[in-house]
Amino acid sequence: MMSIRKSEVPVIGVVNGLAAAAGCQLVSACDFAIASISSKFSTPGANFGLVCATPGVGISRVISRNNAAFMVLTAIPISAEEAFRLGLVVKIAPTVELENILAEIYAHIKSKSRPVMKLGKEFFYAQLDYPYEKAMKQGELAVLKNMQHQDCQEGVLSFIEKRNPKWSHNES
Repeated sequence: MMSIRKSEVPVIGVVNGLAAAAGCQLVSACDFAIASISSKFSTPGANFGLVCATPGVGISRVISRNNAAFMVLTAIPISAEEAFRLGLVVKIAPTVELENILAEIYAHIKSKSRPVMKLGKEFFYAQLDYPYEKAMKQGELAVLKNMQHQDCQEGVLSFIEKRNPKWSHNES
């Protein structure tokens, strides 16, 4: 699960069916997830005399404490609509549309500067543990660091020139 957090690019979870126990943990570890409307999410351990402890750790960092507790302590599955409402997934769609939605998200990510995505992802997760004031100060430092990167300069120039940017990771 930590490899997902440490990945330099966003990791997208895709659920088309049942995400149970460690499957729910995997969904919560992803940077964001999408699901088919027919999908379900469950932490069923309590049904078998086994608490879903590590899935609960991940889930409780994505959805509210009381909703995570409900999932872990009751083992009652939730629907894709409920997972969307709670924030466990960011989009739901019919199964036949899932691949197209994933391709669209992927195309957006791929069009961005990879070094800037890495910086943004690292900062995003680091700041979650900071008090607000420290997060803002560290955010200012992240912006200054970002502004010094050649891809930031290329992005601004391409915007002014009304053209697509040529990111450093695409140079060969």
